[in-house]
Amino acid sequence: MAVRERFGVAMDTERMVTQFMEMVRIDSESGDEARFMAWLAPRFEELGARAAPDAYGNLIAALPARDSRADPILLSCHGDTVKPGKGIEPVLQDGIIRSAGNTILGADDKAGIAEMLEALRMAPVRPPIEIAISRQEEVGLLGVKQLDFGRISATRGFLLDNDTLDTIITGGPSYFAIDVTVTGKAAHAGMEPEKGINAIQAASRAISALTLGRLDQQTTANVGIIHGGMIRNGVPDTCTFAAECRSLTHARGQAVADEMVNIIRREVEGVGAQVTIDVNNLCQASFISDDAWTVRTAQQALFALGIDARPAVMCGFTDASIYNNHGIEMGVVGIGARLEHSTDEHIHVEDMERAVAMIVGLLRLSA
Repeated sequence: MAVRERFGVAMDTERMVTQFMEMVRIDSESGDEARFMAWLAPRFEELGARAAPDAYGNLIAALPARDSRADPILLSCHGDTVKPGKGIEPVLQDGIIRSAGNTILGADDKAGIAEMLEALRMAPVRPPIEIAISRQEEVGLLGVKQLDFGRISATRGFLLDNDTLDTIITGGPSYFAIDVTVTGKAAHAGMEPEKGINAIQAASRAISALTLGRLDQQTTANVGIIHGGMIRNGVPDTCTFAAECRSLTHARGQAVADEMVNIIRREVEGVGAQVTIDVNNLCQASFISDDAWTVRTAQQALFALGIDARPAVMCGFTDASIYNNHGIEMGVVGIGARLEHSTDEHIHVEDMERAVAMIVGLLRLSA
């Protein structure tokens, strides 16, 4: 074991990097996390944890205290990745880990898990630790919504799922997923197009009428997926598209979702097509105080590393929304990943070392 001091903390960087690269090679796109979770459980058990999945497949573990009689804290990450996340081959070069191919890297959020494991190995003191690794975070926080909270006793903790180390996320948005199915009428595009109703054109008309992008400082809207048609020479009778909106104010998010639905319905029906619209409020805006215990503790741990971290809110959603609405105060801290959700995703090994030192500091302060 090549243990050395980095940022004032003893750690084995080579072991952590090797384990992280092993993690990302295990496919775990949202909904396909079972093999990764099965691989991960023994890694926690090697640390002396009791680890087992809940009924939904989230992995929950518990570690005893080390030289502490403090109350337990919760550490959480998610085990799924976005697409394209199959066949990831990580490459370490010049202190940076990237994907070798046309895939994401999977640092979001497997870097957080690798850093957590190394910190738990090396921390000289810690309170009782409860650990939750959720499924399907990237597709609507589905795993944490089904988490067996009966196995969680901690009332505060840290979610390792922010990118930068110099911010501590204290709040996130209400998020509305809007799934649209447009039904037109099929016809031969060359022989009798006038007998058809083009579902792609109707959907395009609706999308063009929407106001997308940043609507204000707290609110955004987007259309991210569209599918339609089967053949070039046929008037398509179906088209689907996936839209979203999100806002740091729940009422504003609901109002934007309602407006998008009304516009889509008006534009599609205006050309004689039919439309089905499903709206799902996947999470509700939640916030903790900038002076909350988790924020102050994270700031103190990061200050010891020379990082002046500031509280911030973001329009991306995390599992913390569900934890905080469930009465568990969760600050979201950084793991060092960069350009997540893209094939340019990468992480600097030095930032991973900083994250380990931060987590060790969090455990010491919590103990």
